[in-house]
Amino acid sequence: MKINPYIFREYDIRGIADEDLKDDLVYHIGRAYGTIVKRRVGKKVTLGCDIRLSSERIKEAIKRGICDSGVDVIDLGVIPTPVLYFSVFKFDTDGGIQITGSHNPKEYNGMKIMVGKETLYGEGIQKLRKMVKEKDFDNGNGKSEFYNEILSDYVEDLNEKVKLNKKFRFAVDPGNGTCGPVVEKLWGSYGIEFKGINMEPDGNFPSHLPDPTVKKYLKDLFNLLEKNGFDAGVGFDGDGDRIGIIDDKRRIVFGDKILAILAKKILKDYPGSKIIFDVKTSKGVVEYIKKLGGIPVIWKTGHSLVKAKLKEENAPLAGEMSGHIFFNERFYGFDDAIYASIRLFEVMEQENKKLSELHDEIPFYYSTPEIRVSCPDERKFEVVKKVREKLSEKYEVLDIDGARIEFEDGFGLVRASNTQPVLVLRFEGKTGEKLEEIKEIILSELKNYPEVDLKDVLNL
Repeated sequence: MKINPYIFREYDIRGIADEDLKDDLVYHIGRAYGTIVKRRVGKKVTLGCDIRLSSERIKEAIKRGICDSGVDVIDLGVIPTPVLYFSVFKFDTDGGIQITGSHNPKEYNGMKIMVGKETLYGEGIQKLRKMVKEKDFDNGNGKSEFYNEILSDYVEDLNEKVKLNKKFRFAVDPGNGTCGPVVEKLWGSYGIEFKGINMEPDGNFPSHLPDPTVKKYLKDLFNLLEKNGFDAGVGFDGDGDRIGIIDDKRRIVFGDKILAILAKKILKDYPGSKIIFDVKTSKGVVEYIKKLGGIPVIWKTGHSLVKAKLKEENAPLAGEMSGHIFFNERFYGFDDAIYASIRLFEVMEQENKKLSELHDEIPFYYSTPEIRVSCPDERKFEVVKKVREKLSEKYEVLDIDGARIEFEDGFGLVRASNTQPVLVLRFEGKTGEKLEEIKEIILSELKNYPEVDLKDVLNL
């Protein structure tokens, strides 16, 4: 059995479905996962999948593996990832797995894994890989049952947690991922007037990949906003745990700014709280959280890592530049873009402000979006290490996750992605000139590594 070790990543499993996630390997991953659960005296887990063309095949193979380890499975069918997380709490199961390729190209797929109420990541993922390799499995005869009311349960739960009175008019684009039917049901329950495009789940993603942080994939949403007088537009990724926003002035509001807007109400209700964010976050957000009386905490990128930090710090809110938003306050501590949209409406209602007005309260820095440049999996971490060592000779470098090079009036970031063979870059400056200066400092160093493909970023 062929095993590509690079699919076992820091906080999930991810690879090319028809090459890296063939049925025999997926079955054995199910056996290993079921064994982990069983050895923790677990008896039952939930299982869901996204809409990708390979997802049903992978779900069936992993379900067989889990059952053959002696653990029962509640099959929830096609659902967003946050609904899978919710199911673990609702049914109080011993874990859950979501089959999803998230925002990756359509040939990819993967798994996001919970053991108990916690996400499996880091050493836990590597332990699972080792068990697969060594065929360290328990045996048993677990049973499978299908439950098709989880979306109704989820909407009912959110209706109880958040009350809205103001009627908003929003545009929405879930990119033919899993969120369309849930948004129709949830937003409709609040009487929100909305117009959706690419609402029908379709694993071919005929319009664009479902990644609301990439500007070209927001084109449909921009066009919809231009033709109608909506309050703003919301985009979701393929499995519903990442959100993107376009405000009423037609500006993209990235995840770090969404976090800052959501923090406003929370810090009024819980002054002095810690707000957690990843290394890609703007200095303007840091300044804003301090101004609101919060304690900003910078941490590593990665949904599993941020979730763990949220619990460790007992913070009410956390978020990532990539659009993952995590609520501990009135929620379960996991990342949920659908719930985040409702909480955003709540802030707009209580502040009685347009989204653009809330956006404008955050100190402005000139910045690039998250930039991804190709770099082979087997080289990306070494490149980041060498860049960090070199630049730390002259600049202040935060090494909590890759290299964040700090300047008094900006920063530059180089880190290795944990989900793709890429380096993630971001640059920010208080002025346009400072932004270009910082970008040039970082890119000049990266030019020393021919395996890093800079052709697109050099033209930005």
